[in-house]
Amino acid sequence: MSGHTDNSIIIDAPLDLVWDMTNDIENWPQLFSEYASVEVLSREGDTTTFRLTMHPDDNGKVWSWVSERTVDRPKRTVRAHRVETGPFAHMDIRWEYEETPAGVHMRWVQDFAMKPDAPVDDEWMTDNINRNSRTQMALIRDRIVRAAQERRRAPVMPA
Repeated sequence: MSGHTDNSIIIDAPLDLVWDMTNDIENWPQLFSEYASVEVLSREGDTTTFRLTMHPDDNGKVWSWVSERTVDRPKRTVRAHRVETGPFAHMDIRWEYEETPAGVHMRWVQDFAMKPDAPVDDEWMTDNINRNSRTQMALIRDRIVRAAQERRRAPVMPA
């Protein structure tokens, strides 16, 4: 068995702003509520390898892992996978961005499998990822919309 999630949200903001804010890995601790820190380990072309560290969970455990993320701005997609898989046998993530009349449709698709000795199974992790993705996407939407509103209000300096 394996896990699969597919979550999306509409963000009422310009595509460039949505793209830039969600792909600014170093700023993820300010964008996502779950990440305590990000350490970029290497950059090669459009691919970044980085360590994500979460805030302690309810039991005080701090989860951390290394991921590799490749952006393709012309196709408006990002592909990522965990290099250090932890309890996952594999974890692959695809982000997609599409301009719509209502705003930018941002979609996260995750395919994964838990290791046999993981503390939870694929079904539990699917539910957890779905719940958390909806929470994080709403938070990200609100932060990007607020940034877009602030940009619209900022005075334009004469040339």
